[in-house]
Amino acid sequence: MTEIRQRDEADEAMEDEIPVAEMPATSHDREHDGEDTPAPAADSAPAGTRPSPRTGDGLVLVIEPLLPQRLRRPSDALRFLATLVALAAVILLALVAKQTLNGLERDVSDGTNRAPDLLIGVAAFIAGTAVLAVPAAYAVERVFHRDGLRVAEGLIAAIIGMLASFVLGEWLAVAGPGDLRQLLTGGRQVEPINTLLTSVVAYVTAVRISRRPTWRAVMWMAIALDVFALFTGAEATALGVFVTYLLGLAVGYATLYVVGSPNTRPPGSTVAGSLRKLGFVPARARRVQDDAQGSRRYAVTLADDRLIDVTVLDRDRQVSGVIYRMWRRFRLNSETRRRAIRSLRAELEREALMAYAAQAAGVNTPRLLGTTEIGTDAALLAYEHLETRALEDVADEELTDEVLIKIWRQVELLQAQRLAHRRLTGDSIHFHGDDVVLMDARSGEIAAGDLLLRLDVAQLLTYLALRVGPERSVLAASKVMPKQALAGALPLLQRIALVRTTRNEVSKQKEVLPALREHIVALTPQVEVEEVRLERFRPRTVVTIIASALAAYFLLSQLSRVNLVEVVTSAKWSWGGVALAAAGISYVAAALMLRGFVPETLPLGRTVLAQFAGSFVKLVAPAAVSGVAINTRFLQKRGISPGLAVASVGASQLVGLAFHIVLLLLFGYVTGTKAAPSVSPSRGIVIGLLSAGVLVLLVLAVPQLRRLVVGRVRPLFSGVIPRLLDVLQSPRKILEGVSGTLLLTLAFIVCLDACVRAFGGSLSFTSVAVVFLAGNAIGSAAPTPGGLGAVEGALSIGLTLSGLPGPVATSAVLLFRLLTFWLPVLPGWASFAWLQRHNAL
Repeated sequence: MTEIRQRDEADEAMEDEIPVAEMPATSHDREHDGEDTPAPAADSAPAGTRPSPRTGDGLVLVIEPLLPQRLRRPSDALRFLATLVALAAVILLALVAKQTLNGLERDVSDGTNRAPDLLIGVAAFIAGTAVLAVPAAYAVERVFHRDGLRVAEGLIAAIIGMLASFVLGEWLAVAGPGDLRQLLTGGRQVEPINTLLTSVVAYVTAVRISRRPTWRAVMWMAIALDVFALFTGAEATALGVFVTYLLGLAVGYATLYVVGSPNTRPPGSTVAGSLRKLGFVPARARRVQDDAQGSRRYAVTLADDRLIDVTVLDRDRQVSGVIYRMWRRFRLNSETRRRAIRSLRAELEREALMAYAAQAAGVNTPRLLGTTEIGTDAALLAYEHLETRALEDVADEELTDEVLIKIWRQVELLQAQRLAHRRLTGDSIHFHGDDVVLMDARSGEIAAGDLLLRLDVAQLLTYLALRVGPERSVLAASKVMPKQALAGALPLLQRIALVRTTRNEVSKQKEVLPALREHIVALTPQVEVEEVRLERFRPRTVVTIIASALAAYFLLSQLSRVNLVEVVTSAKWSWGGVALAAAGISYVAAALMLRGFVPETLPLGRTVLAQFAGSFVKLVAPAAVSGVAINTRFLQKRGISPGLAVASVGASQLVGLAFHIVLLLLFGYVTGTKAAPSVSPSRGIVIGLLSAGVLVLLVLAVPQLRRLVVGRVRPLFSGVIPRLLDVLQSPRKILEGVSGTLLLTLAFIVCLDACVRAFGGSLSFTSVAVVFLAGNAIGSAAPTPGGLGAVEGALSIGLTLSGLPGPVATSAVLLFRLLTFWLPVLPGWASFAWLQRHNAL
């Protein structure tokens, strides 16, 4: 429950709200089979009037906006998506297991053909009649109950199902995949997707016949007889029946979501009337703002002028946000995740149990007065009313140290009884006078594990840090919570561990989490806490897996076009030796490049080994990340502070990028002048320069982009430029760094050129240089390990466009990647292990 603010605003809200005076009906007028017919319409008071409450005769004044007559239920959209996934899975499985499916088809045909002819004839006659008669009878029954709108929805779904099955069937018969058409028709002149069965399934889904047990059983019997008749008449296949059924389901659920379903949420009068089951006599009620979970809330005044707050749990809201919860459940470790879908009863019991447990623990929280179900589609929880003010509505200046300590004392009471709140934010922490009150316990956990308790501490630390600063947040917590509890929250100060609203704020103030960690470490320098991995995987991992799969597919498709035996036997392997030597020189060049931008002395041997170790790390990290991480760690182990180590590596990367761009422009210019004897640069260079200019103007013109670029570049230059100034004081360091940068690039170009020549290619050195520089830039930006796939594709396309035959280009690129990516993995692993063993990495 959240607080109810200023009930006197009801008079001012009358223009936007509809006053309703109703008898407190205790339940909906349900059908005997459990049909979810809409609640009876409320008897509205005349416009501009406000009936006086007369509790003696049972009238209750309820002020609330008019509830919509129809709702788009999230559950229908979820079922539609699930049906589409199942349909795709069935088709893919059928294509993979064609032989098994054909065998199943033969078994089904043999079984149905053994049935007596009399049984087959009777079944066909009954099926043909029942599959149409049962839906028609149900429609008549609904019309008699004045529920014709539902029948109209079913007819719409049936028409859409018929059109969808006809269009898909015609497409499959004319232009669809041959294998799929064969599986759906069995090679016979039959409908791939049965039009009648699709329409019937769509109809019965849209009218929700599944909620009527008697009608459901009869309808399933009719459909089963129809399928039997289709099999015996060789008019359908097993896959065709599955696809037809799933397509009908998808059409039915889509129709339900688009058209909407009757609103079965109980109105405010029914909610107020249900309070009588708990012994309360309501006089009037008013709808207030929904809580954080989207549940309805009412402020109710009883006949004895007491005030209570009521939270209503609606069944159709149980799957709201389920996609996000399922994603979190799939992504996070089991201890942190919560169930994606809960039944209405489970949600009611969860909130009630947490409320009672918090009361028993002595936590300031609204007292739960009772719970009850409202028919079959809703339930309510009645709480005592407290005039409170939410923390999010309190100005930062009012958050004194005393107030912060009071908040932490309430959290300490929860933690002492192993209760996890799981939503300690500004809308769940309230003030009742001078007391702190915790609201919204529905997300909480009883008998919580250590991880959930530590997550609560991390969440509250972060939220308060966003309001009063990291230092005050940690200091206030340290006056109440044990130091071990603060230290335990240290590894959980991650964005993924926070509530969504807090996570969004932290993304805007990126300095908050690092500052919190620093202050906690300063308070608890001697406490050791193990690192906690909350995520099973990161989104970047998914992207890497997909990109790697695409890269593998690309490489295999390229290899399929190359006769490897002929290529290997006809290659000039003397050029292969040159390529191998150039690849080895590149590691020495990388070491010289790093040494040149570090004023401190670095041993050449170990620095070269560190570059080899980076080639091993490329197997699990993108190319642009692995080298930076290894070199930074190597410098730190040499006694260089983390800030200076990052600045040194950043300086080498920045200078390397500048040389890369200059060389690309230079070789591109030379290539253009060779192709056309003119002093003008090539058309590609002009287009590239113009594109770069447009991009720069776009960044400068859009304030958001400008701030983003400045925010990213400023930290880089703030550390790199001073480091470069230190290097510029030593001419030897400048020479070493510049020569290493140039040698590194030239070594890779020579390696690629030698690979091209090894397979009989005859491109100019400048053309190969342009292809390498462009391809390497693409590979550095790719998220795959070592740029796998992106580098191969870019280099192959570049060499082919430069005039090299496709097989030669593919062979040259594969040899180049073998020498520069795959072959150094083993010495890289040995270097990595040796440096770690000698505490140099």
